[in-house]
Amino acid sequence: MVREKWASRLGVIMAVAGSAIGLGNFLRFPGQVAQNGGGAFMIPYFIALFLLGLPLMWIEWTIGRFGGGFGHSTAPGMFHSLWEKNRFIKYFGVIGVFGPIVIYLYYVYIESWLLGYSLFALTGKYNGCGSSEAMVAFLHGYQGLEKNQFFSGLSTAYLFFLATFFLNGVVLYFGVRKGIERVCKYGVPILLVLAVVLVVRVFLLGAPDPSHPENNVIDGLGYLWNPDWSALLNAKVWLAAAGQIFFTLSCGIGVILTYASYLAKDDDVALSGLTAASANEFAEVVLGGSLVIPAAYAFFGAASVAAIAKGGVFNLGFVTMPMVLKQLAFGELFGFLWFLLLFIAGITSSISLAQPAIAFLEDEFDLSRRQAVLAFMAATFILTQPAILFLGQGVMDELDFWGGSVFLVVFATVETILFGWVFGMERAWTELHAGSDITIPRPYRFVIKYVTPLFLLTILGCWLIQDWLPILVLEGVTAANRPYILFTRLILIVMFLGLTLMVRLAWNRRQTREAHNAR
Repeated sequence: MVREKWASRLGVIMAVAGSAIGLGNFLRFPGQVAQNGGGAFMIPYFIALFLLGLPLMWIEWTIGRFGGGFGHSTAPGMFHSLWEKNRFIKYFGVIGVFGPIVIYLYYVYIESWLLGYSLFALTGKYNGCGSSEAMVAFLHGYQGLEKNQFFSGLSTAYLFFLATFFLNGVVLYFGVRKGIERVCKYGVPILLVLAVVLVVRVFLLGAPDPSHPENNVIDGLGYLWNPDWSALLNAKVWLAAAGQIFFTLSCGIGVILTYASYLAKDDDVALSGLTAASANEFAEVVLGGSLVIPAAYAFFGAASVAAIAKGGVFNLGFVTMPMVLKQLAFGELFGFLWFLLLFIAGITSSISLAQPAIAFLEDEFDLSRRQAVLAFMAATFILTQPAILFLGQGVMDELDFWGGSVFLVVFATVETILFGWVFGMERAWTELHAGSDITIPRPYRFVIKYVTPLFLLTILGCWLIQDWLPILVLEGVTAANRPYILFTRLILIVMFLGLTLMVRLAWNRRQTREAHNAR
C-alpha cells in the first residue's frame, strides 16, 4: 500500500496548528489566566512552554518522521522502531492510539453544540434569554439535562451531533492530503480571521454603559493581565500552567506523531514544529486573551467577571459570550461568527484525533482508507452514546480526565525518556536537525534529556501524591452517578485491552510476513 504524503509544508503546519488551535485557546486559556494570578500566570506558562511545550513538539515531530520512514504512522510501531530490542515497548505506544479515541468520544459531541449554536445565533433563538440563568437553562435544555420552555428533549442536539459526526467522516474519508490538509489549509486562516474580526469588535466597545465608565475593555485587559505575584508561591498555579501548555499544543496524545509520519525523510521538523507552535500561541495569547474576559468585564464589571471566569469553559463559551454579543448591533451576526470560529477550531481538532486510529488500521491491518474510516466511524458512533445520553451523570468528565489528562502526561513522559535516553541524545539531535532550515539552541539538548522528563515526572508525581486515591475510590461522586462512572471505566479498560490485543495481532502478522519473505 502506498503511504500518503502531505502536499506541502504549509499543509502539514496548518494541520498541526489546526489540531492544537481549539476550545482551549479561546475559552480555557482566559479562564486559567483569570483564576491563577492574572499576568503572573504567564511566568510559569512561558516557562512551561519553553521547557515542556517546545521540546515535546520537537520530540513528537522527530519521532513521527522517523517512524514514518519504517512504514509506521502510530506510536506502537514508532516506539518499536526506536527500541527494537525491547519487545514490550510497543505496548506503551497503545496509549498514543487509545488517548485520541477517548477524547474524540466526547469532543465531537461538544463540537456539535457549536454547530447548533451557530444557527441559534443566526436565527436569534436564544435572544429571549435576558439573564445568565436563562442562558444556562437554554444550554441545559439543549443538552437534554432538563426539559424547559426552550427544549423538550435531546432530539435537537442529537440531530446536530449526527450532522457533525457525518461531516467528520467525510473529511476523514478523503484522506490526509485531500481531506485533512485541505480543510486545515483553509480552515485555520478562516478561524484566525474570524478571531481578529471579533477582537476588533470587542475593542470598539469602549465603555458600553456611560453610567459605569470604569467598565471598559482596557480595564478588562488590565483585570486579566495585571499580576498577582503571590500566586507564584502556589504550586497549583504552576501545575495549571503546565497543564494548559499540554492542552493547547496537543502534545502527548499521539496526533503529532501521526501527522509527522507523512513527512519525507528530508522534510524540516525543527522549523515546522516551531512555526505550528507559534501559530497556536498567537491564537491563544493574543487573540484568546483579548476576547471573552475583556468583553465580559466591559458589560458586567469587575464584581461579576471573577465569577464568570470561574464558571468554566462551557459557561464562558455558551453563556457569557452570547450574552455579550447579542447586545451589540448586528448581534446575531457576531454570535454566528463566534460559534462558527469555535466550530472550525473544533473540526480541525477532531479530525486530528481520529487520524491515529485510522492510520493504525491502515498500516497494521492493510485496510483501505475507506475500510479504516468506516470501521472507525462505526466503533466510535457506538462509543459516543454514553457521553451523549449520560452527560448529566459525569461520563464526559470521566472520559476527559483519563483521556485528556492522565494518559496524556503518562504518554508524554514515556516518549520523552524513550527519545532522549533510549534512542540517545546524539542520534536524537542529529535526527531532529536532518533537513532543518534552523539550528535549535544547543542548551535544548540538556533540556530535552533532563529538564523535560523531570518536569513531566514531577507533574505525574504530584498527581499520584495528591489525587489518585480519592479519584480511584470515587470520592466526591454521588451514589446515583457511581454506576455510570464505573461503567465508563469498564468501557475504557475493555478499549485499552482490545487495542493492546490488536497490536499483538498486528506484530504477529508482521513477523509471519517477514518470515515468509525471507524464504
